[in-house]
Amino acid sequence: MSALMNATRSELAKQFSVSVWWILLIVLVLYVGGTAGSLAAAFGASDSGLAGAASLPGGLGDRLPVIVYGTATAIGYVFPLIVGTLMVTGEYRHKTLTPTFLATPRRGAALAAKVLAGVVMGLLYGVAAVVSTVGAGAAMFAVFGVDPQLTEPATWASIGRMLLALVLWVLVGIALGALIRNQIGAVVGVLAFTQFVEPIARLGAALVDGLAPVVRFLPGAASDALAGDSVFNALGGGTADALEWWAGGLVLAGYAAVLLVLGGILSWRRDVV
Repeated sequence: MSALMNATRSELAKQFSVSVWWILLIVLVLYVGGTAGSLAAAFGASDSGLAGAASLPGGLGDRLPVIVYGTATAIGYVFPLIVGTLMVTGEYRHKTLTPTFLATPRRGAALAAKVLAGVVMGLLYGVAAVVSTVGAGAAMFAVFGVDPQLTEPATWASIGRMLLALVLWVLVGIALGALIRNQIGAVVGVLAFTQFVEPIARLGAALVDGLAPVVRFLPGAASDALAGDSVFNALGGGTADALEWWAGGLVLAGYAAVLLVLGGILSWRRDVV
């Protein structure tokens, strides 16, 4: 156990010794916080009937705060996903995996250390994302007289599940990095799938009969289900038969587990070149 803890501390030292982690963290906070504040202002103005306000989907009622706060996961999940991917592919790119294996000869333990370090990184990014969306969203709700529902247990339960979702996304990224050694290929693949393939598929589910039951098992849809709601659902890109939150969590955790096993078997144990 002490060897695993030492390996985990080493992994965390690697992450905090480079500037990528805080650059991505700052971009994440600005991106999701700014989006949450803008959405809260737009929905608040629309619901208030202000002149010149854009007409947005109505009837959201009690869903509105969670939708805005859920920006942390709905659009911010790509950041922890990339962080997890870089935690592994960066070692291949910079040729540091050989000393990692020399320090931790058991490769399973080395991968487990990355997973534990990934949980810490996921919590760091998750807390930063949630604080920025809740802070910006609640502030805009106050301006337009919308109840931010910060005294509701259901809101905090949803926020807790958002943190869990962002931790799981780091683990999915680590698993992808273990499976796909090439850093550029892995990052491009992640961006292509998360920013184009899945959003298009989820939008298509509203137009193609029989596609919705399949699309809800995609990782992004499962993440939204775990969080409780998302702006994607509010604007018509979600499915009416979305998974229960616990089922969404199991699906997302399943992606991480299956990819980790595949990465460990097919790539992680191969010779380092």
